[in-house]
Amino acid sequence: MSYQNESPVVRRPVYASRGMVATGQPLAAQAGLSVLQAGGNAVDAAIATAAALTVLEPTANGIGGDLFALVWAGGKLHGLNASGAAPAALTLDALQERHGGEMPRHGWTPVTVPGGVRGWADLHRAHGKLDFAQVLAPAIRYAREGYPLSPIASAGWARAIQIYRGLKLPIMDEWFRTFAPDGFAPAPGALWRSENQARTLEQIADSYGESFYTGELAAQIDAHARATGGLLRAEDLAAHQSEWVTPISAQYGGHRVHEIPPSGQGIAALIALNILEGQPLPDRRDDPDGLHLQIEAMKRGFHDAHQFVADMRHSPVDVEHLLSEANTHAHRGFLSETAHDPATSAPSSGGTVYLATADDDGNMVSLIQSNYMGFGSGVVVPGTGIGLHNRGHNFNLEPSHPNVLAPGKRPYHTIIPGFLTRNDGTPVGPFGVMGGFMQPQGHLQVVLNTLRYGTNPQQALDAPRWQWLAGLGVEVEAGLGADLARKLAARGHHVSVQLEGSAFGRGQIIWRNPETGVLEGGTESRTDGHIAAW
Repeated sequence: MSYQNESPVVRRPVYASRGMVATGQPLAAQAGLSVLQAGGNAVDAAIATAAALTVLEPTANGIGGDLFALVWAGGKLHGLNASGAAPAALTLDALQERHGGEMPRHGWTPVTVPGGVRGWADLHRAHGKLDFAQVLAPAIRYAREGYPLSPIASAGWARAIQIYRGLKLPIMDEWFRTFAPDGFAPAPGALWRSENQARTLEQIADSYGESFYTGELAAQIDAHARATGGLLRAEDLAAHQSEWVTPISAQYGGHRVHEIPPSGQGIAALIALNILEGQPLPDRRDDPDGLHLQIEAMKRGFHDAHQFVADMRHSPVDVEHLLSEANTHAHRGFLSETAHDPATSAPSSGGTVYLATADDDGNMVSLIQSNYMGFGSGVVVPGTGIGLHNRGHNFNLEPSHPNVLAPGKRPYHTIIPGFLTRNDGTPVGPFGVMGGFMQPQGHLQVVLNTLRYGTNPQQALDAPRWQWLAGLGVEVEAGLGADLARKLAARGHHVSVQLEGSAFGRGQIIWRNPETGVLEGGTESRTDGHIAAW
């Protein structure tokens, strides 16, 4: 690709030829690189990085969360949905009895089966090279020997302590014993270690993940749930399976953008790209006419996603129609010179980690995992360091909705890995932008920055972002400038300026040059992002 000069960037792209790992925590990137240098491939490096992140950045993911991945291996793209379903006992009637029909954010009720651990094992079984225990060794070492906290992670940690103290939920006592023992005060450089997490990761490594679903760890999760009012049972864990899926895609600018199909929300970004394909976007990225079009297209993507995205095993989603020219044409009819209200549910917040890896054999991985809202549910299984996610909060509670809560059903999922290929099928590489309902919006902006505006990976990530909130509400980063914000407001957008960069997601990109094989990476400047390469 050819690149034009844009505004100054915080960082420069990183180039390498043997291998690359890009993620939001420097030590996790190094963990992945160490596996590459030990003879592992991109899949091994991705699993090593993901496992390390559960220790190094528990503020956004954990051993008790979900995972999705897009893997380029063997000359084709593979998709893995490693998300879990609602427990058999989590019904609408149970929700009514426990919480008056409202889904809480914290505690046992929003806990669904964690799929991430089985996702690591399934990725490794299908495409790994080194022994599974060797791949998890860096994560175990960091948990046992300790590490210094990075700045953004420590800030999120301190924020969680403050929030959880205010909730005063007895079920969170174990969380405090695990993540805030003896008055632990998270700060940049503060040392942290967890022998419980180390032992848990060792059990996962030794059992190829089975301990978590059918063995000792499953029994501990079950026992804690029974003792403290949880609905998750050993039978729910034992029934869990990952699902290999066929990625879905949309064309833009001579390329194809690939996402995981529902239950993920990646289809929202593809619908928006379909709407914008062939539209006369201005030549400058920061032109208000172009930003207005992008925002309006994104609203239409969310309109469909919030209406139709669900677990396709239980509520089939007509993906072909949603990505069809007919649906695209219908959505274009809503675009005008002024902002419109898409009349869909308002997005909420989340917490996630994303990573991208590549090796010198052509393998590449786009992987994302999450505990959802920061540390997740606030439920920690005693003696294990396992913090359970609260992904059940994303179920719809209307009985007629495709995403309605039901036992054995996966919820609408916010975490989405992305992958870019050329129209001829040759791979470009993995990309992703984490951050709840910001994710498809981040995907759209990064793809347009790359394919329409010719930015390099680092510039594509550093460019100021916008985020549709709900109705006519749009949040923009201060870097977009007051004049641009005023011009968007003149079109009917209710514009607010957000000074906190993390609200706009955190991304990573790795592109591969098809002629030389050289890797070019960008890493998020809004977090502790880092690229490890050789």
